[in-house]
Amino acid sequence: MAKLRTAIDSSFWDLNISSPQTFDGWAKHVPGSPIPLDASVSSRLFRHQQLSELNFRVPLVILPSLAPSTRKELGSFSLQSLLLDLAGNNWWLAATGQFRPRKLIVDIKNEISNAVEFNLSTVKSVAKHFIDKSLYSYGLNSQFAISPSTSVLFALEGHGEKERRRKKVTVFHEFSDHDLTVEAAWPQLFVDHKGRYWDVPESVSVDLSSLGSSSGLRYHFGIHKNGGNPQAFNATDSDPPLSLLPGLCAKASATYDKIKYLWKKTDLEFDKDYDKDLTPPYDVQLTEPHAAISGIIGSSCASWLWNGKKFSSIGSGDDQAVTKRKKRSRFNADLLGSVCFTFQHGRFMKEYRDFTRVDARLDISSASGLAKKIFSGVKSSSDDINDEPSASPRLNLIFQQQVAGPIVFRADSRIALESFTRKHGVFVEDFICSLNYSLPSLESGKIVAWYSPKRKEGMVELRLYEF
Repeated sequence: MAKLRTAIDSSFWDLNISSPQTFDGWAKHVPGSPIPLDASVSSRLFRHQQLSELNFRVPLVILPSLAPSTRKELGSFSLQSLLLDLAGNNWWLAATGQFRPRKLIVDIKNEISNAVEFNLSTVKSVAKHFIDKSLYSYGLNSQFAISPSTSVLFALEGHGEKERRRKKVTVFHEFSDHDLTVEAAWPQLFVDHKGRYWDVPESVSVDLSSLGSSSGLRYHFGIHKNGGNPQAFNATDSDPPLSLLPGLCAKASATYDKIKYLWKKTDLEFDKDYDKDLTPPYDVQLTEPHAAISGIIGSSCASWLWNGKKFSSIGSGDDQAVTKRKKRSRFNADLLGSVCFTFQHGRFMKEYRDFTRVDARLDISSASGLAKKIFSGVKSSSDDINDEPSASPRLNLIFQQQVAGPIVFRADSRIALESFTRKHGVFVEDFICSLNYSLPSLESGKIVAWYSPKRKEGMVELRLYEF
């Protein structure tokens, strides 16, 4: 199924969205934004774990990524590699490095072309460009296991073109039926549904979430504190989201999900088209052709225990920004839900034409916001969607098609239902395309190379047990 749990996770501050802007390989989703695309949800593995796992298969793995920099001369293209990977009985230490070659290539080209003659002085001038700190970035991560169920993660990353480093401390604790996560970051990077990034100077969160159960019931509790005014990372002409403004918020959510199979082929032994002994599957979680309808419904409530100091907008036009900012409610409750239809053809075991999958999911992030739109009779417009983005239902479409062997092409798109009433046609809010290379040795693991035209970003990741 398409990830139904994203519906509940997206209302909290701990949902990770894949992004090459940090060494973690993700940025936090902004609560209150529409439910994100499934393809944008980040890998469950730390970035260094991805590099370490791939190093076992290909020595000296270097992963490329595209991430627009705040300095245009650095370019978007970068290369990332694992520099250090040490592990003990109850700890590990890893270091990753990143290099942006564009500025170096341009500077060397200009240096040589402007030189009257190529001599030792020219060589020295060229060599100086290699030690330009703006070309390089680093990430350090270390985790210690305090007990079999508790561990602490420390992370530090620095970018040569920026003075401020990113620091983070995370505590993980596993209960029998719950996961507890305590995280503090200075600063924390968030990304909204428009692809805009925001740096929150201080972000502290405590999250307790239930594990999956046979009954379909899930719940999630969280307390989150924002400190300091959000700083625009790549947007200067808009106000930050209300959920990122300074304050302390307590939130709770509960959901119930259910799936109904219209038809399903499970018994491979009696399928004459396959030899279960000679044809191992490329992905063990994609071996059953089926058609199904699944759904999730739930409620959430939030209370801002402390609304922070008076907000002052960044940059110019402070008074105008404060005037535009909506008043944040001290307490609110809402309903949310998703319904999804899934169709899969093939068992993903043959070399060709053995895997086609389509998911169509309708998301309602805010039932109260949708009701207000209906009863107020507001005409559909782009302004409505921008002012209250979660009020409009979204249609998420996922198409996957086997290209050859373990290679699958995937396309994810999100459409606001309001756009169907526009004169200018349907507007695709977000789109991500990717190539997936499944690794049978990992049972349900794959290398994903994705690109987002909206964010103008892309990266290569290792993902495990996505479905």
